[in-house]
Parts: sequence; structure tokens; C-alpha cells
Amino acid sequence: MATVTFKQDTVCNLAGNEINVGDQAPIVTVVNCNPMLQNEQVGGSQDSVQLVVVVPSLDTPVCDAETRRFNTDAASLEGVNVKTISMDLPFAAAKFCSTAGIENLAVCSDFRNKDFSNAYGMLLADGPLAGVTARCIFVIDTNGVVTYKQLVPEITAEPDYAAALAAAAEAK
Repeated sequence: MATVTFKQDTVCNLAGNEINVGDQAPIVTVVNCNPMLQNEQVGGSQDSVQLVVVVPSLDTPVCDAETRRFNTDAASLEGVNVKTISMDLPFAAAKFCSTAGIENLAVCSDFRNKDFSNAYGMLLADGPLAGVTARCIFVIDTNGVVTYKQLVPEITAEPDYAAALAAAAEAK
């Protein structure tokens, strides 16, 4: 199973089913914050490419910056549905979106059953952030196949935005 680090010195193991490029993206349900508490499907085949941005918590500087950046940069991608997923409660996520001006992507929570985190292998199993998600980006094509995965090895680091956006733009 994969590992990541927290602040360079703590190794954190990931739990769940590890999903990689070429795998079928499992269909799971997360909870959207706008409209509030609406179920949102992730994975499987859809009409649009899915850019799934996984963050530990919107209430941290890196997750805040990452969500704002994808809100701005991914807005110009035609045929790409962007979702940010964290363990934040939908109410806290809605407050964040209102304050940060997030309007171009769905901000969702995996708080109910951790279905997404377990199905995609993104649940931090141990360490100081045990129980939240690792930082990762998945691109899922319209056939439901994972075409790109970027597991950020250090939880406090930002992802490679350019690579993620290019992968989303190239996926069909």
C-alpha cells in the first residue's frame, strides 16, 4: 500500500483499495455542499471528463490555495467536470466556498462513510491526520478509466497543477 509523509518526518500509510492509471474508476457517492447535502457521483463513465482533486481539509493553507487555483485554472477546460473532495463537513465547505469565491467546481465531502477514500485508497490510516484524505489528483475519462493520478508524496506540498490540467485537457 502507498505511503505519504507529513511535514517530511512522519510516514503515513494509506488505507483502502489503491487505484492507479488504467484502472476503472469505482463509482461512489460523496456529498456536495452546493446544493447542500446533495449526493454527487464520482467515478464510472460520465458525459464529461472528471478531474477529481482530493485534499485533506479546506481549512488549511495548502488545500485553500489548491482549491482556489483549480477553481480559476480548470474553469477554462471544456468538457471537464471538476470536483474537490475532502473530509470537511458540507457546512464548513459551503462557508469556505462562499468566502473564497469558489464557483467553478463542485466541493464535496466524504464524511458519511468514507466511501471515496476507501474505494480510491486515499484514506490516511495513521499519523497525525489519520482519518482524512491524502492529497491526490485523479483524471477519469468519459469511459470511467483513470488516465492520470498524482499522489502528492508530502501532504503539506502543492500538486503539479500544470501536469494535472494538461492530463484533464487531453482525456476524452
